[in-house]
Amino acid sequence: MAIDTNSFIFLAGILLLVSILASSFTVRVGLPLLLVFLGMGMLAGEEGLGRLDFDNPSLAFFVGNLALAVILLDGGMQTKTSTFRVALWPSLSLATLGVVITTASVGAFAAWLLDVKLIYGLLLGAIVGSTDAAAVFSLLRNSGVKLNERVGGTLEIESGANDPMAILLVVMLTGLLQSADQLSVLAFLGQMIQQFAIGGVLGLLGGKLLLMILRRVPLIEGLYALLIISFGLAIFSGVNMIGGSGFLAVYLVGLSVGNGRIKQQEAISQVMDGLAWLAQAGMFLLLGLLVTPSSLLTHGWQAVAIAAFLIFVARPVAVMICLLPFDFRWPERIYISWVGLRGAVPIVLALYPVIAGLSNSELLFEITFTVVLISLLLQGSTVPQVARWLKIVVPPAPAPTTRFSLINDSDSNHSLELYEFLVQAEGVRIPAAIVQNVPSATVSTPQLVSLVRDQKPIVVNADTELKSGDRIWMLLHPGDVNDVAQIFSHKASTSFLLQNFFGEFAIRGDASLIDLAKVYGVPVDGIDEADTAAELLQRQLGKHLVVGDRVRFGNIRLTIRQMDGNQVEIIGLKLQDKQV
Repeated sequence: MAIDTNSFIFLAGILLLVSILASSFTVRVGLPLLLVFLGMGMLAGEEGLGRLDFDNPSLAFFVGNLALAVILLDGGMQTKTSTFRVALWPSLSLATLGVVITTASVGAFAAWLLDVKLIYGLLLGAIVGSTDAAAVFSLLRNSGVKLNERVGGTLEIESGANDPMAILLVVMLTGLLQSADQLSVLAFLGQMIQQFAIGGVLGLLGGKLLLMILRRVPLIEGLYALLIISFGLAIFSGVNMIGGSGFLAVYLVGLSVGNGRIKQQEAISQVMDGLAWLAQAGMFLLLGLLVTPSSLLTHGWQAVAIAAFLIFVARPVAVMICLLPFDFRWPERIYISWVGLRGAVPIVLALYPVIAGLSNSELLFEITFTVVLISLLLQGSTVPQVARWLKIVVPPAPAPTTRFSLINDSDSNHSLELYEFLVQAEGVRIPAAIVQNVPSATVSTPQLVSLVRDQKPIVVNADTELKSGDRIWMLLHPGDVNDVAQIFSHKASTSFLLQNFFGEFAIRGDASLIDLAKVYGVPVDGIDEADTAAELLQRQLGKHLVVGDRVRFGNIRLTIRQMDGNQVEIIGLKLQDKQV
């Protein structure tokens, strides 16, 4: 039905409002929030309660690309470069070779099942071949569990970097079906190198330029996020126009800005999160409107079979092959294969053949949509449960609730930031050294700025007992944050959880292994005098260690508790634990 401008805006507002309010229910029952927006779009469509007849693939494609650019920009800003230490090469392997393996295996299976030409099967395989950044970022960060850095970083970087390969495959296969030319392997490799090279170089350079602008150009606080969005979209479209991967470029721009020290980081992050959620909501609502639910039943059982093959065969095989050269434990490999979430990206890619007017394009779109629904329902709703079952969850470390950068410097020893900590324990006292420290131009130890209780500042001395719910504001060097956060975050349940996971005692990474063996009655055969606890972990687990990695040493369990780059700083020690 045709609607005027006001009616359209009214309906769009109502759809967003109802979807957001419904999100509280989905969180309680464990369903992905993105599924709500998709479902609301379908409910408002021509066969739903709204009876809106939306049939504009070109508009949906435009909005989808725009939204994905914003989502990738925000995702890059939230990805820490420290994860590249252990996750970069595995992620790139999954983002390139993994997409090709998934495309080939799903393509062959789909061509046989649907009784179509192999090239149509391969096109479907390419469309569903990449994991979705919007789904992965959203579910991993809102699942309530903290994954170890190796697994979480691999999944996030993969989802941000695999779009170029999937898009390249879809565009080339669509072009071949339009022109009937032969596929040239050399041409494909050339295009792939061009996409990654141009997107990677211009994304990194653009990120550096944007960071410089943010540091030197004074703006009203609310404009900084808009500056980032506009710059990111310009890089995204500009790189696309010259033959590079705009998706990779905009992700790298976000990565550079998110890891650069800027004073407005906290305010920018909050605005960017809101814009990213708006982009996700709008995109999924529109894609839900585009589909006709009854058409999904036409090839329903074939779509279910293809989804099952993708989830239980193609993705696991691709992950196992791509991660062979890397130090991943079997539970980690299984989890990465399970969290191969499909979302908006495959649906947007399925619009390529529709816009190109290919035969079987409607079939490809309908099957893709069903595959995405099944992936979000089955995989998306089990992200936290599977993580706990496979024991790859790391207890969240105490952290500040808010931070503001006051002095920016690449050397954290010269940087200074204002932090807010939420007190989670009763009867804790602020260390006298902090209370008595007088603010000065040179901050050598943490400085107390204010204690807020019941929204009122109170005077603090060494005898002041803190209450749960108090908020502490302090000036700190970034390197001191973890230690200070521990003071205010010793909630009974949190303390028990950390102690149960890491152990009752803590030792330094360079602690002598032979001394540990003598103290705890472990046989010393084969142990060298110079061996350390950190070296034992590296010998058994590989050189790319992360917090949460653990080994057994006689009747004790050693678990990495704190890292500084590649250096193991603190190790938790637990006695008489029979399981590693």
